[in-house]
Amino acid sequence: MSKKQHDTPMLDELEGGPWPSFVEGLKRLASDDGKPYANMMKDLLGQLEHSYETRLGYWKGGTVSVFGYGGGVIPRFSEVAEEYPDSSEFHTLRVQPPAGMHYSTDLLRNMCDIWERHGSGLIALHGQSGDIMFQGCSTDNVQKAFDELNEIGLDMGGAGPALRTSMSCVGHARCEQSCYDEVRAHRSIINTFLDEMHRPALPYKFKFKFSGCPNDCVNSIHRSDFAVIGTWRDNIEVDQEEVKKHVANVGRKYMIDSVIANCPTRALSLNDDDTLDIDNQSCVRCMHCINVMTKALSPGKERGVTVLIGGKRSLKIGDSMGTVVIPFMRMETDEDYEQLTELAETVIDFFAENALEHERIGETIDRIGLSNFLGAIGVEVDPNMVNHPRTNSYVRTDDWDEEAQKWRDHQSAKSGELAAE
Repeated sequence: MSKKQHDTPMLDELEGGPWPSFVEGLKRLASDDGKPYANMMKDLLGQLEHSYETRLGYWKGGTVSVFGYGGGVIPRFSEVAEEYPDSSEFHTLRVQPPAGMHYSTDLLRNMCDIWERHGSGLIALHGQSGDIMFQGCSTDNVQKAFDELNEIGLDMGGAGPALRTSMSCVGHARCEQSCYDEVRAHRSIINTFLDEMHRPALPYKFKFKFSGCPNDCVNSIHRSDFAVIGTWRDNIEVDQEEVKKHVANVGRKYMIDSVIANCPTRALSLNDDDTLDIDNQSCVRCMHCINVMTKALSPGKERGVTVLIGGKRSLKIGDSMGTVVIPFMRMETDEDYEQLTELAETVIDFFAENALEHERIGETIDRIGLSNFLGAIGVEVDPNMVNHPRTNSYVRTDDWDEEAQKWRDHQSAKSGELAAE
């Protein structure tokens, strides 16, 4: 039986602004009286209004799961269930999206139909965690919803102290700047670590993200513990005829102000004949010039990935960017992808054995020191992990040349040993 809508004067105010309001969406779901979720959404709006009035939250956690999985469900039980019984349970299912976020319209329709039958009808694509967030489900319906989602090819994501759901950009399927097969790397690693995702046993969360180029559209450098970012190590490819066409189209002043002057390392210069010179040794892969002149410029031919470890949002030591651990790794053959997976296994094993409880791997590295971490995972210190310090006043360059020569000698000796074998 359909119940009456609660009065929500404070929520109504949120519909009056210039931007779309989430309240409008919740009310639309609550007004679908023929749907099984209508009463849940009506009580949800009532409880939310009550929270706005009292300035208090009334959700508490608990334990809800599906058979064989230790994580993936975010339980929410209401502390005011007597007043709002139909929203007394409002659990969220975290479900892994397809690698590269590729959906068919048939899959999207099936997802919506399943959630209308078993949940609130409220779906978020994609949550901050990278998951498809199926929000609002009773305890009795969690298993039923998961079983049907699993039948259409979807699997539960990560939650708690476990490997979390990974993200990869649309990549080489649609983007001309892609430097490797992001989807393959994504699936290769996640398929290897599904047990760590579904059965939480790590000190804290661990995230992989895969970006096809330095544009880093999935923000992996900042939002993942293990970031794989496409790059190149030769020169930017330049079509000088297209450069001239671009200059003729936008004008020299616009070209200088919007492209040349915006290069962070002053690596670009425009010649009198409207051709472009690039100091590739100074290029830091910011992608600005390539993004502006997509016909004239493109990433180099010798493509691969850079691996960075330790990115995270704030907790103990504040926000941190990933630290370069592997400056360049080819991603072309089966062996290359196996090598990446082996590195991931080594890092995960180190994290599981050495991190403190509730500590991200970036915080572990900060605690024990980068050199100790590199030694533990079997990666040699490489000057290419740090870009030339010409633009960083905080990098000391005492004995830089001498130390660089030591590294070159080490590399030569290493090459000689390999040749002898």
